[in-house]
Parts: sequence; C-alpha cells; structure tokens
Amino acid sequence: MSLACVYSRARFGLESPLVTVEVDLANGLPAFNIVGLPETSVRESKDRVRSAIINCGYEFPAKRITINLAPADLPKEGGRFDLPIAIGILAASEQLPAVNLSDYEFAGELSLSGELRSIIGEIPMAMASCESKRTLIIPKANAEQASWVKQAKIHAIDHLTQLYPHFSRQITLPLVEEKEFACAQSVKTTLDMADVIGQPLAKRALEIAASGAHNLLFVGPPGTGKTMLASRLPGILPAMTEKEALEAASIQSICHQNIDDSSWLTRPFRAPHHTASSAALVGGGSQPQPGEISLAHNGVLFLDELPEFERKVLDVLREPMESGEVCISRALQKQTFPAKFQLIAAMNPSPTGFYNDNRSTPEQVLRYLNRLSGPFLDRIDIQIEVARLPRGMWAQDEQKGESSETIRTRVALCRDVQIARQGIANAHLGSAEVRQYCKLSTQDNEFLELAVEKLGLSTRAHHKILKIARTLADMEGMENINNSHITEALSYRAMDRIIKHLTQQVSV
Repeated sequence: MSLACVYSRARFGLESPLVTVEVDLANGLPAFNIVGLPETSVRESKDRVRSAIINCGYEFPAKRITINLAPADLPKEGGRFDLPIAIGILAASEQLPAVNLSDYEFAGELSLSGELRSIIGEIPMAMASCESKRTLIIPKANAEQASWVKQAKIHAIDHLTQLYPHFSRQITLPLVEEKEFACAQSVKTTLDMADVIGQPLAKRALEIAASGAHNLLFVGPPGTGKTMLASRLPGILPAMTEKEALEAASIQSICHQNIDDSSWLTRPFRAPHHTASSAALVGGGSQPQPGEISLAHNGVLFLDELPEFERKVLDVLREPMESGEVCISRALQKQTFPAKFQLIAAMNPSPTGFYNDNRSTPEQVLRYLNRLSGPFLDRIDIQIEVARLPRGMWAQDEQKGESSETIRTRVALCRDVQIARQGIANAHLGSAEVRQYCKLSTQDNEFLELAVEKLGLSTRAHHKILKIARTLADMEGMENINNSHITEALSYRAMDRIIKHLTQQVSV
C-alpha cells in the first residue's frame, strides 16, 4: 500500500477541527513535500520525522513522499502533526501491522530520537475526539490534562516504538484513567476573610457580589484593604460545576497553562498589571489568542489602580461585560472566546490617594476620575467606599471576623436558590428575566423610579439596582423584594455621589 490516511486535529481557538493526514509514496527521485497550508513549524517536521523514523529502527522510504493536510484552507501550526505524519509514512510503507487507523486520532511532537514531547490544546482535542468516538493517542506529558475529559478513550505514549507492539496486539496500551472530580467541599484557599481587620461594609458588599456574581468597585485611600478584600473573593465564591471547570480548563489548555486536583473546581483569579494593553486583556494576534478576560472565564478579573489603566483599554471591556464573550476579527479569520467574568476593581478617590487633600484641587480630582468613562462605570453593579480603619481597631485582636468557609457556605446556598429559580446568577439576568423575577410593588416601583430620576441613572443602572435587590432578598431567604432591599441597593452607587459632589464644587 502506497497510500495511508491518518486522523489528527488542528488548533483553531477553542475548537479542534479534524485534519486528515494523507501520505502518498510514489516512485521517482526521493523528495518530501508537505501541502495543505502548513506553517513553518509544520514544514520543519519533515526533518524531525525522518530522524525519528530512522533512530527507531524503521526504514525511511527512498521515494517521493507527499503529505497532504486536509482541509487545505485550514491553517496548521505547531509540532502536533509529527506523530500522525510518521504513522502515515510507516503505514504507507507497510512497516506497521495491518490495523484500522480510522479508529484512532494521533497528535504529538517528535524528538530526533523518537520520543514524544507535549503539545498544547489537549483538552479541546480530547473533547472533539470523544465526540467522534475515536481513540486518541497523545504524548504521556499531556495525559493528565486530557484525563479531565469524561468518557474519552486516550492512550498515552512517550516513544514512537510503543505503537508497533500495540497495533500487533503484543502489548496493549492501557487507557488513561479518568480523573475523579473533587467535591465542592474539598476546595481550599490560603487567603482567609478572617485575616481582614474591620471593614464590615466592604465585607458585606463582597458577599453580595459573590452571591449574585455582581461586578464590584472599591473606592478608598491607600492601605484600607481594598486589594486584600478583592484577593479573598475566590475563597468565598461557590465551586464551579464540572461543565464550568472544563470550559475554564479548555482555555488554560490552549494558553500553556495546566490545572491540578487542587485548582480544578476553584474559580480563576486574574490580576493584570495596569500597563496591560487592549490585546492583553481581550486577546488578539494574527492567530487570535485568548486574553485575560477569557482566562478569567467563570472566575474573577481584578483590576487594581483602575484609573491608571488607559481609558481605551478599559472601554474594550464594555461589550464582553454585557455579552459574556469576545469576538476577535482579523483579515483571515474570526475567533470567539468565552469571557463570562466577574469584574472586581479598586481605585483611589484622587490622584494623591486621599479625600480632601490640599495637593489636588477638585478640578484635578474630577479629571482623574474622568479617566473612567460613564458607560464603563455604568456596568459596575456595586460601587462602595472603603474607609480608613478607626482608631483602636488594631488592638481588638479578639474580634476576629468570619472565615471564608463560613461565608462561602452562605453564598453557595444563595446561589443555589438563584439557579433553581432561573438557571443563572442574578447578575446575568436579561431584561425580560428582570421583569419576571424582580417584580416590585406599585409603591416600591414609584420609589425606585423617583430615586433613579433624582440620581440621573441610566436604564442599565436601574436594572442593576433591581438585580442587587433581588440578591439581597435571596440572601435573606425572601421571595419578594421589599423597600429595604431597594434602599440598600441604591446605597451602592459611590462613584455617582462622588462625581456629582465634585461637579457641584467645580461649577461653584
């Protein structure tokens, strides 16, 4: 047989499309050609494959070898096609036992000695292979990550020579065992809310944000614990479901990041520096790659020193905050990555860091706050001031606050109520769902509309106040929203009050 077909998979964002590796051996002057839109790393595989085949004791055919990677219009990159190309050459030259190669999919980078090196994107590949009901053969270094995919048939090898005894049924390769999913109670965190001294209002806001998946902004002078509070949010969030965990793991898989048993159900926490570019946050490149917001999918994106980010960088977050995904369009291709993240931000109230500081005028403070656009602030549900600790607070060591585990238990119960009622967290409710699940009495509705008119809030802010009130009612186990919930939700609009106060000062 001078023709062989081997299945593999390319990497196209979070997708793993099927690639058929067709190998043809023809008479003529020895040559080795690869066609089918291969990138440089794929074209260089001819040298790796040739050396690997010879060093493994096989004969490299002295013929005209043509490798076609179909479909021809799909870009192929990386060393993942080394193994399927080598298998195709050996099968076409009849150096492997007769076996139905259509039952398998192969991926792996070969060293010159025939050893297999790891690839990226093993989780999307394992998911796609499982759907096609084929057995996936990958390097042993990728087996642990791929084993998170349930019901996937995976063989892990570390050398090319291991395939001959398997195909000849001399030594059958064992299937990689599936990972056992950890239970929610086993999720641990080293950052405990009990370490935060004082700040009961900020802790309350953090619990509300965790219960309803709301975006949160801390405003306060330096050293008040804003960053400390934000870093403890993952510890009070409910554990991810298996589906959410697999989505997050898939994104990490294509970004050279690994997960382990301890971090499997823990929600991601990303904290990019304020010098990050737009492409770093939302993703980009000629071959689009996920950004920080996609790496924070189903988790937390923390932006410290918020006004220090460039305004255009922050404004690119506006669409993903609403849609839960980001679409990156390039001339040759378009990629959509999931980006359902919870935004937590922290900032100082002035360029000098303190309120009523003589070093900055109201005009300078207003100019500093205007680095944040109105539409961006409008998408942040809870905006709360974090005050400096009062005198004597450090001496009250015996008054230790609640632990993260205690708070997480309450948060998980509240989130379960929301999932049972509407299937999603309160922060993700659409307009029609807000009208259905956030109903108010006639009197409370008039009170809210008057408050929105007085504060000059938008319809989006109106909806966010209703969602927060719905979360407050769920935290108290109440079926209906009452006036106290609306009043508390309205109190979480710190930036509106600060900007309105400064505008009045400047106009005077």
